Amino acid sequence: MLKIENSHRNLSMEEIEQFETENGVKLTEKYKKFLLQWNGGYPELSIFNISDELGKSVLNVFNGIGDMYDNLEKVIDIYEFRLAKGFIPIADDSAGNVICLGTEEPYYEKIYFWNHEQEPEDPDDMSNMYFLANNIDEFLGNLYEDIEE
Repeated sequence: MLKIENSHRNLSMEEIEQFETENGVKLTEKYKKFLLQWNGGYPELSIFNISDELGKSVLNVFNGIGDMYDNLEKVIDIYEFRLAKGFIPIADDSAGNVICLGTEEPYYEKIYFWNHEQEPEDPDDMSNMYFLANNIDEFLGNLYEDIEE
């Protein structure tokens, strides 16, 4: 079972629904469950594979809902015109890239890596996005500890 440290205060389903309404987004059921359990924080296992080309990365923090530094609403605002339509930034890595959740079809529920070093002029050009997992649970299950260090 994955452990997340320094997670934020517990949320209610009503707060999550209010967040969805205020931000015009439909979160997946699995991601809502994740927010109810953790509401952001720093994962104990933090290494994930991006692609053969880019290798691996270190997950820094999952964004949460509420009044905190890694506030999901604030991060959505920052990336609003930079990410492809239908994606929200749910976490970031140590290099300033973001891990995104698909909130619209055909990417609904899927998790992608958004590489800021390859950022295209057109945000809907997904050439800098790499598929990571079919859903948040699969992504969490793919996190591991780097035993080489």
